[in-house]
Amino acid sequence: MTPSGRGDLFDPKCPTRRLLDRIGTKWTSMAVKVLAEAEPDEVRFAELQRRMPGVSQKMLSVTLQSLTRDGLVARRVEATVPPKVHYRLTDLGRSLEVPLAALRDWAEENMMAIDRARDLDPG
Repeated sequence: MTPSGRGDLFDPKCPTRRLLDRIGTKWTSMAVKVLAEAEPDEVRFAELQRRMPGVSQKMLSVTLQSLTRDGLVARRVEATVPPKVHYRLTDLGRSLEVPLAALRDWAEENMMAIDRARDLDPG
């Protein structure tokens, strides 16, 4: 712990660092947002891919596997030919939507200032 009582981001065991390693990608936050907007319904893989422009099938698959492994997303397979796979947020995944929404709000409020600062930097 640091003097402030919070975890040390430089420590690989820090919970915040470990969480950011898992969810700190644009695809993860987009998948959580799409699944949250679909609540209480489930979303099929193809629908997720359609609603996440630019994500490849491989990247979406890896993202969903990670979210499922971490207990944030539940996966249900229908025994059809071909199988239909449905995804939904777990309670833990739903609890992530509020912090991610706060981050999106912060980005909306501050990204122009960041872009301006970057434009002014000659380096």
